[in-house]
Amino acid sequence: MALSTLLFNPFLKNFKKGALYQGSMKQVCVPVLNCYSCPAAAGSCPIGSLQVTLTNINFEGCKSVSSYILAYLRFFPLYAFGLLALVGTLIGRSICGWLCPFGLYQELLGKITKNKRQGWHYLRYLKYIVLILAVFIVPVLLYDGYGGKPAFCQYICPAGLLQAGLPLIIAQESLRNALGWLFAWKASILALISILSVFYKRPFCRWLCPLGAFYAPFNKFSLLELKLDKDKCINCQRCSKACPVSLTVTEEICSGECVRCNECKRVCPVGAISLGIKKSGNSA
Repeated sequence: MALSTLLFNPFLKNFKKGALYQGSMKQVCVPVLNCYSCPAAAGSCPIGSLQVTLTNINFEGCKSVSSYILAYLRFFPLYAFGLLALVGTLIGRSICGWLCPFGLYQELLGKITKNKRQGWHYLRYLKYIVLILAVFIVPVLLYDGYGGKPAFCQYICPAGLLQAGLPLIIAQESLRNALGWLFAWKASILALISILSVFYKRPFCRWLCPLGAFYAPFNKFSLLELKLDKDKCINCQRCSKACPVSLTVTEEICSGECVRCNECKRVCPVGAISLGIKKSGNSA
């Protein structure tokens, strides 16, 4: 994940200048949660792109349910949605396990303590609520005649503050003088996620990330899959203890929560877990 973080954020000199890269690559979405406003970022965040496109929807003149639906579909962000769907179809949530910069941040904090708490199982469903409400619905509802607001990016995303907000504030005195309640709110979210990452495995990925929620359903049918050979498995549960998202791997290997990081395969003493291309008719 360290290499992918550098790949998605190669313009490191911009941190010192407090400026953003504005070249042609910025028009291209990357498949991970990587803030557009990060000084070093080469591309655009797909979650941000989804919201920005939806904020252009104007429902003026809509008088029926069908007219509202047509107006929504007219501005629907097919490019960003299609990119994510393609990536999900090919590799599922492997993006989360191998490439995500904010996943790396949580992993590094997690190294502070060895014994992690499991957390509450039902919290995993929060990220689906965040995806539906903060990404697809609220940005449209906040339309004020001039445009809507990217609700997730503006009010929730801790990765945005870490990658963009803090570096820009450090580099630009004018931004420091303009800090208000919104910065305090997002700083509180980032601080909470950071503390939780010390005691729980990748809490943001498991409980709040809308991109993880988007990719999760694709795990069931993506081309790349993890497979468990039940005849070889000795049920030692080493895989479950190593899982960065606290899954019971022997029961949830095809779960949408799996980030396919390969840790379970690495620690399996009998080689019962494999990562490969899905074959027709195969199942875990």
